[in-house]
Amino acid sequence: MTTATSTAADQGEPEVVVLPDGEAASATAARRIAAALSTAVAARGVAHWATTGGSTPGPIYRALATSPLREAVAWDRVHVWWTDDRFAAPDGPLSNSRDCRALLLPNVSIPDAQVHAMPVGEALERGQPAAWAAARYAEALRAGAVPLNPAGFPILDVVLLGIGGDGHLLSVFPGSATWDDPAWAQAVPAPTHIEPHVERVTLHPRILEAARLPIAVAHGAGKAGIVGRIFGERRDPRELPALLVRRPGAVWILDEAAAVLLPPYLGRASMA
Repeated sequence: MTTATSTAADQGEPEVVVLPDGEAASATAARRIAAALSTAVAARGVAHWATTGGSTPGPIYRALATSPLREAVAWDRVHVWWTDDRFAAPDGPLSNSRDCRALLLPNVSIPDAQVHAMPVGEALERGQPAAWAAARYAEALRAGAVPLNPAGFPILDVVLLGIGGDGHLLSVFPGSATWDDPAWAQAVPAPTHIEPHVERVTLHPRILEAARLPIAVAHGAGKAGIVGRIFGERRDPRELPALLVRRPGAVWILDEAAAVLLPPYLGRASMA
């Protein structure tokens, strides 16, 4: 395994960890999440973790649900939130919460009241729009007593992120209007440039700036191009939202295939 630590940090960069394959990347991400949750519980008595959907988290959930990580975390002190979700049935294939409910939650002792899925299912049942679900989710975050940063955004202890091929993260796409709305959770129109073409609910991108530990995971040759763009010339994050987590304090966990276009100063110092 290789990682960039002090050299990258000195240049205002995140930690970058490069592993042989996607399986190793997922296992490392699971260990980092478990360690960060345990640190938060030890420091503050509670941990707030925001997870994601898509293809990234499934293997990570399996690792967290298996010994030794299953026993390494005081799961009854963990609150689980979601970064975003599709405005679709929560038990269907488009749901961002389905894999967590299937792979992780049955195997760890997180109380139901501490699992904060976005209320898209309730909105659909009530005939309410995505904006209704977003407003309810912002209320849930406020009720969850999550600490706030000086800008007034909630400070999540860990945020797990996948990276879209267009450089989006959460459901914040290039050119998104979400930046201009101060609401913590927002409805997002169905994207036309990327599938699935359905409405979304997303956290505000500034919440990533407040997060203690954003963990971005990407593997496979299909992600090499966008990873190279993210770590190339800096630009406005409104154009390339994934740049929000190209910052000190964040961790990028990649496999060799996704890392081939990284700048030479990233990801090449040995670390176990």
